[in-house]
Amino acid sequence: MLDAHTIATIRSSVPAIAKMGPSLTGYFYQKLLTDHPELGNVFNMSNQRSGSQREALFNAICAYAAHLENPAALRPAVEKIAQKHASLNIQPQQYALVGSALLATIKEHLDPGEEVLAAWGKAYNVLAEIFIQREEAIYQASEQKPGGWRGLRDFRIRRITAESSVIKSVELVPDDGQPVADFLPGQYLTISLQPTGCDTLQHRQYSLTHAPDAQAYRIAVKCEPQGTISGWLHHHAQIGDRVACAAPAGDFVLEAAPDTPVTLISAGVGQTPMLAMLDALSQRQHPAAVTWLHAADNGEQHAFAQQVAALGNTLPCFRSHIWYRTPASSDTGYFDSHGLMDLAHISAMLSEPQQQFWLCGPLPFMQSVARQLLDAGTDAGRIHYERFGPHKML
Repeated sequence: MLDAHTIATIRSSVPAIAKMGPSLTGYFYQKLLTDHPELGNVFNMSNQRSGSQREALFNAICAYAAHLENPAALRPAVEKIAQKHASLNIQPQQYALVGSALLATIKEHLDPGEEVLAAWGKAYNVLAEIFIQREEAIYQASEQKPGGWRGLRDFRIRRITAESSVIKSVELVPDDGQPVADFLPGQYLTISLQPTGCDTLQHRQYSLTHAPDAQAYRIAVKCEPQGTISGWLHHHAQIGDRVACAAPAGDFVLEAAPDTPVTLISAGVGQTPMLAMLDALSQRQHPAAVTWLHAADNGEQHAFAQQVAALGNTLPCFRSHIWYRTPASSDTGYFDSHGLMDLAHISAMLSEPQQQFWLCGPLPFMQSVARQLLDAGTDAGRIHYERFGPHKML
């Protein structure tokens, strides 16, 4: 724990940090990657270019400064970040590099004095130790599972399936022929590779789209404009190609008692973690109501419709509603509503007081749906969400 004087000293510098905004963390990443170019093998450079990573880090610094007396309040955020770090195989020694670059950035751009820098150094070390311990626990749990491992493991592509005009499924089997570890529905698998022409190793997290079977993993990938890894998987990957994978990770998981009504809400490729959740619910024969709500642009881009219907048919109480934003004439009969997802028309499906909601999709979509649920009286604690990329509050 930090002493009162250290906390007060840090708090005195927060207004100056807040005034700089994410530009401060932009300078930090520039310095870190200039001084330690090998860390380019860790960071998602697309997120660096878009600015989303520096915004996420700035928000995290401000949140930490606001909870110095009670870092336990940050436990959910710490867990989300620790899971992502574990998927990237972050090591304790890398925290020292990050801490040094962060303090040098604060000194260079704010020059707050040695006392403030020493206080931030203490605070950073406390937080770093929290992450180091939690990540080591994740590594140990992953490698101790049957079929588990630590670090990277080689896999081969067994099957590639076009699920829609923009989404492909990729099935992966371990190169050593041994079983693979189970995972929690909603977790993701990290793919690590360095495509031709790419200067650094690239890591991408893709949601697992089926219940565990101990033999293989299946992910689904949307082809993104200028997407380094998604472009390779869509346009260059072949059956038999090898990729390295970190063990499944992630804190966006299905946790529902048998008597809990479950609603899975998604848009576009955001349905991928929901598929694993729906598969798990099917295998458990979940007795309470399961509701599937999905939005797609049109039938051409609507993936996994047949799989969802087949899984739904195995459940005692399954219902679904599909929205197409711009349906084609050939889409008639394949969707229920035209336009953006509007929950007012299906309010009867969402009125059970113990109902839990899992939500995934583009940020504006999730913000809209979360607002609709809150306005309808849903308690925020019953809304669980995942954003692909750096975390952002809804």
